[in-house]
Amino acid sequence: MKNCYHLQFFFMIFILTTLFACRVDYATLEEPQPSWIADAVFYQIFPERFRNGDNTNDPDKKSLYGSYPHDTTSEWHLSPWTSDWYKLQPWEKANGKGFAYNAQRRRYGGDLEGIIEKLDYLKDLGINAIYLNPVFESPSLHKYDATTYIHIDDNFGPNPQIDQRIIQGEDPSDPKTWRWTSADSLFLKLIREAHLRNIRIIIDGVFNHVGITHWAFLDVRKNGPKSKFKDWFTILSWDDPSTPQDEFKYKGWNNVAELPELKEDANGLIPPIRDHIFSVVERWMDPNQDGDPSDGIDGWRLDVAEMIHHNFWKDFRIKVKTVNPDAYITGEIFWDDWKNNKLMNPAPWLKGDEFDGVMNYQWAALVTNYFIDKKNKISTASFLKRLAELDKRYDYRFRFQLLNLMDSHDTDRLASNIVNPDLFYDKRVSPFDNPEYDVRKPNADEWQKLKLIALFQFTCQGAPMIYYGTESGMWGADDPDCRKPMVWDDMVYEPERANISKKPRPVDTVAFDYDLFEYYKKLIHLRRKEIALRRGSLKVLYGNNEKDVFAFTRTHADDEILVVINNSDQNQAIEIKMNKKAQWKNLLTDEVVYQKELQLPLTVKKKAGLILKRI
Repeated sequence: MKNCYHLQFFFMIFILTTLFACRVDYATLEEPQPSWIADAVFYQIFPERFRNGDNTNDPDKKSLYGSYPHDTTSEWHLSPWTSDWYKLQPWEKANGKGFAYNAQRRRYGGDLEGIIEKLDYLKDLGINAIYLNPVFESPSLHKYDATTYIHIDDNFGPNPQIDQRIIQGEDPSDPKTWRWTSADSLFLKLIREAHLRNIRIIIDGVFNHVGITHWAFLDVRKNGPKSKFKDWFTILSWDDPSTPQDEFKYKGWNNVAELPELKEDANGLIPPIRDHIFSVVERWMDPNQDGDPSDGIDGWRLDVAEMIHHNFWKDFRIKVKTVNPDAYITGEIFWDDWKNNKLMNPAPWLKGDEFDGVMNYQWAALVTNYFIDKKNKISTASFLKRLAELDKRYDYRFRFQLLNLMDSHDTDRLASNIVNPDLFYDKRVSPFDNPEYDVRKPNADEWQKLKLIALFQFTCQGAPMIYYGTESGMWGADDPDCRKPMVWDDMVYEPERANISKKPRPVDTVAFDYDLFEYYKKLIHLRRKEIALRRGSLKVLYGNNEKDVFAFTRTHADDEILVVINNSDQNQAIEIKMNKKAQWKNLLTDEVVYQKELQLPLTVKKKAGLILKRI
């Protein structure tokens, strides 16, 4: 039985290898679009929590108006950047509410100046593309409840008071009246400074819903059925001014009252909303309106994209590519059925007439199954088979255009995912819905597992994306814990000892992890240097269930790189059959490996990998 099993296994590997190899031929027919995306290494920034570069623009209590939990009367102060995350500050204790309530009131003062200040940090790391969570005016910490798409949040800019006066002089429904605030101008400076460093910027387009402070929604609340924007929203009942009750009801995203949903017809967002959004697209993609998009953003990440009709996204693509043919459009295609652990198939959006890519959550869930899970761990054979199944759902070029991420503002952080195995990806991954969730810092073995996952992420086809702080050693459960203030090397942080989980925790030190930073930096610079790792075809050469090891090549023209992954808890000695003799350079250590026969013998340390280049 054992020998039969191995024959079956290696026959399957042969089929997988053939499948990858056959798809290589198609790669020559169609290059990634836009052309730069295959070479991109993304870094996701949650602006309010990245860096406070200007303390004169910090939010005040008044700026919280319109955001959950709608408390602008209790005592409030800017939260200390370096404080123990779960510890309640004196003013938070005074309101008698718990952590969940106060976490939504917290503001730390992250702003655009802080991002500009750290562009050289990102360049040194090797980043050449940034994805910014929403930056438009909004009262919340997350900015997914827009007050307007026309302006950058005033607390991200240098002069909130002046900006508000400028905004009040506009008609937001008439692009001819739109002006530039100081926050807008600073954002354009951020784009210029990033472009000078060859770093592209894409921003969040949240076009399914707005916030309750949005100018059109406020007009509807004020003027009722007489509002010229009444058709922008689905109004379930109007307020009767003759009664003391407020009967005004409307459809919110996912039934969330804070997020009034924009109205659609059979073709997506209705024409007045569509026209407004297309004017917003022009504003931020070509700020000077001179036909030269080099001073604008480089693309869009589209929030809850599956909730807007395909026809709208087709028109959206035409608009975006007309302004800048080289812009990147990626969609958040996440859950099809959250209750039943079913992630959404992104293929319908990846036919060349809507998105260039999606946030590759399906890939992240599969990586979690193989590298992180223990009881629910899948075998090497199953992992390789399911990777191939993901790949064949869309045309070959899209494999290079997807955002390969392991975590984001909507999931627990990778480090905490590793501490908490066997939970379906993004399910019950916080102490709020899972009292047994472990909020502690990872141990040495768990950090090593994170490094192995990073090695696989940066040697795969597809654009890798790092969530801010992963490289500096941050951990945290799902929202709000994944949105802690960034850990920097010029700050001294309180240890984390406070806890809201039922699982006890040790006292965890919080400090910038130089070793992890240098590891990520090495991986990123290797990928940036080696074209085979960015644009090469992928071919599986070896897989072994018992050893929990697999190997694949990335090949581009005459460049060939061999990647070997040992996912087991033991050092493994393997032999890989090659098609010819060669010498190989270990790109992580510069050691030269001599292949004397067609069989290439290798020893791979536990929970580690090799990146070998044929020389």
